[in-house]
Amino acid sequence: MGIQLEEWIIEASIEMMQRAMGEGEISSEELVAVYLDRIDRYDPRLKSVIEVNPDAMDTARALDQERKEQGSRGALHGIPILLKDNIGTHDKTRTSAGSLALANAIPKEDSAVASQLRAAGAVLLGKANMTEWANFMSSTMYAGYSSKGGQTLNPYGPGEIFVGGSSSGSAAAVAANLTAAAIGTETTGSIISPASHNCIVGIKPTVGLISRRGIIPLTETQDTPGPMARTVADAALILGALTAQDPRDAATLSKNRQALSDYTPFLNRASLAKSRIGIPRNYYRQLDEGRLALIEQAIHVLQAEGATIIDPVELPCEGQNWDFNVLNFEFKKSLNDYLKTLPEMVKVRSLEDVIRFNEQHKEAALKYGQDLLLLSNRTSGTLTEQAYLDSKRRNHEVAGRQGIDAVLKQHHLDALLILGDDDINDLAARAGYPSITVPAGFIAEGVVTPEGITTKGPHGITFVGTAFSEPTLIGLAYSYEQASRHRVPPHLEVMN
Repeated sequence: MGIQLEEWIIEASIEMMQRAMGEGEISSEELVAVYLDRIDRYDPRLKSVIEVNPDAMDTARALDQERKEQGSRGALHGIPILLKDNIGTHDKTRTSAGSLALANAIPKEDSAVASQLRAAGAVLLGKANMTEWANFMSSTMYAGYSSKGGQTLNPYGPGEIFVGGSSSGSAAAVAANLTAAAIGTETTGSIISPASHNCIVGIKPTVGLISRRGIIPLTETQDTPGPMARTVADAALILGALTAQDPRDAATLSKNRQALSDYTPFLNRASLAKSRIGIPRNYYRQLDEGRLALIEQAIHVLQAEGATIIDPVELPCEGQNWDFNVLNFEFKKSLNDYLKTLPEMVKVRSLEDVIRFNEQHKEAALKYGQDLLLLSNRTSGTLTEQAYLDSKRRNHEVAGRQGIDAVLKQHHLDALLILGDDDINDLAARAGYPSITVPAGFIAEGVVTPEGITTKGPHGITFVGTAFSEPTLIGLAYSYEQASRHRVPPHLEVMN
C-alpha cells in the first residue's frame, strides 16, 4: 500500500512497526533513518539525545538481511531504542552519565541491558541525555541538565513545562517520537517523574527484576533500569526482554524473585473490573486544584471500569521523616567500584577524581556546583557507618513491609493510586517496589510549587504495588489507558 513513513511514524507502536516490517512495507533501515532525521530536525532544541550511534544504520541493514534469510528474532527485531547515558555500551557511543569527566569513556563490555536488547534484535539508536550523575551531583541542579548534553526540554512546552528527572532525555525523546522507545533508570522517581511530565508510560520495576550490571550507579539498594514508551503495551513488551538472571548482579539471584520473559499476557482490558485500588488521601493534600481534579477524574474512570475504590486508606508510615543516607553513603562506593572497571585510558578512577576534574574545568563542569558529590565523598566508602545501616534497614522495613505492604494487606488491595511522582513513589523506591505511570491529562495553566516547579503540562497517574507485582500493575495501567486515552503527541517546531 505504500507507507508515508514520516507521517506514519508519529505514535506508531512497536507492534505496528513489527507488522509493517514483517509484511515488507518498511525496513528497520528506514525506521532508523526517519528517527535520525527527526532527531536532526527537532532535537537541537530539545537536547534529549546526547549522542547518536554511528553504527545504527549498519545494524539495521544487517537485521533486515537477517529477517529475509532467517526470519525475525521476535517483537524487538529491528526496533530502534535509545538508552539513557548511564547505561553502558561497548560500541562507538560513550557512557558518561552526562559528565564531562567521562565524556569519552567507553566501557570494556556492554551492560546487561544493552546485551539483552541486542540479543532481542533491537537497534541501539544512541544515548539519551540525563540529569548529570542521576541528579546526585548538586542540590540546585535543574532536572534534565548535564554538563555534557546541556538542558533537556519538555517537548510540550520547551523551557516552560517541567521535564522531570533524571531520565529526562529518555522521556522527552519518546514523547517527541524521536525513537520507538527508551530505557531509563530510577533510584527514586527518575523514571516515573519524567514519564509523567512527558505524557508517556514508564515502568519502574522491582529492584532485582532487571540486572544493573554495566550501568553507572547511584545506589546498590535502589537502582533499577526500566522501559519508557508511548503505550503500556510497548513498555510491557520491552520489560519482558530484559529480565534474564545475571550472576554478576546478586539482586537478580534472590530466591524471592519472580520474573517473566513475557508480560504481554497481562494487557487485559478488563483488569480494572477485578481490582481493588487504595486511595492514600493524605498524600493528596499538597495537590493544587488542577492536579487534584486530574486524579479525581482518574478515580472516576477506575470506578466506571468496575474497580473497587477504597477511599481513604492510611499507610502506617505516614508522617515519617526520611533521610537520604542510603544514597549519600552508597554512591561513593558504587561509583568507585564502577570506575575501576573502565579501560585504563580513562583516567577518572574514583569519586575523588571526578571532583578534582570538575574543579579543574569549573566553567564547563560546575554550572550548579557539586555539593552532593562532596558530601558523599566525605563518607568512608566502606558502608560500615551505623547511620547508613540504620537507614537502609528502616527503608526496607518501614517503607516496605510496615508501609506499602501493610496497607495493601489490610484492605486486600491490588495497588495504591497516586498522581505522577508523588511521595509514595519515594516510598516504593526506598522499599525497592515497582510502580507504573500512564498519561492522565494536561493542566493548561497550573501553579508554581514551593520547589519552584510549574504544574502546567502533562501529568500521569501512578499505580504502586508490592515486590514483583508488575503483572498486576501492567494490567491496571493498560485497562486505564484504554479507557482514558490521554496520550497525545506534542507539536514540534524546527529551531531556526
